[in-house]
Amino acid sequence: MSTTLVLQDRTCTRGSGARYLRAEWTKLRTAPETWWLVLGIVVATVAVSVIVAVNMPCTTAVCGGDPTKAVLTGVQLGQAVVAILAVLAVGGEYGTGMIHATLAAMPRRTGVLAAKAVVVTAVTVPAAVTAVAVSALVGRSVLPAGASTATVLRATGGSVLYLLLIGLLALGVAALVRNAAAAIGVVLALLFLFPILAAAAPDPDWERHLLQIGPMTAGLAVQATTGLDKLPIGPWHGLGVLAVWAFGALLAGGAALAVRDA
Repeated sequence: MSTTLVLQDRTCTRGSGARYLRAEWTKLRTAPETWWLVLGIVVATVAVSVIVAVNMPCTTAVCGGDPTKAVLTGVQLGQAVVAILAVLAVGGEYGTGMIHATLAAMPRRTGVLAAKAVVVTAVTVPAAVTAVAVSALVGRSVLPAGASTATVLRATGGSVLYLLLIGLLALGVAALVRNAAAAIGVVLALLFLFPILAAAAPDPDWERHLLQIGPMTAGLAVQATTGLDKLPIGPWHGLGVLAVWAFGALLAGGAALAVRDA
């Protein structure tokens, strides 16, 4: 008898998981702003990257600075659009009051947030891959070859992961704050506060530490292909810092969603 109940519970859990995913995918897919924001991720990232690449001072064979990182500059604008898309996946429901219907139909609140994270990932990753790939291809056609193929792949692949983690960070913050405008403000503050404080720090050690723990400054280290020994933090370690921020935000948002009244 107990074995039957356990099997039934597992079957319901699997079924409810698929139901949660279908529901969240339907909501995100049918929201009118979703596909405009997906397009915005690509356009914003590529446009800034092209402008930087075209205006970068280069000779026939040599570029000053880090050409690969330069052609990925657009990621810094694209991340804002990614954050808005992820925030609206949660904040939009609180703004319209639809969250009450969502939680009534799908009572497992952590399951709701997990499903939102999956569908945001499913939308963000293709847009990020397209934006980063086009930026890199345009940059390589404009600028002379510099870094090795493996290093360029690390920078471009890391940029895709960076945008995904920014989306998950924004999703967690939105679940915690529950207001779309406030959540976007919090995410942008987290991204840009640390470089501002680092620039104002009187002590070089403090500047380095602030750059090491900031989600944007640490995460974007993955784009560097030159002067790695001079970076405040290594490329993959920096992306790991951003991952800690993102999953910490998701845990906090999930806990708040589970205990607070809708």
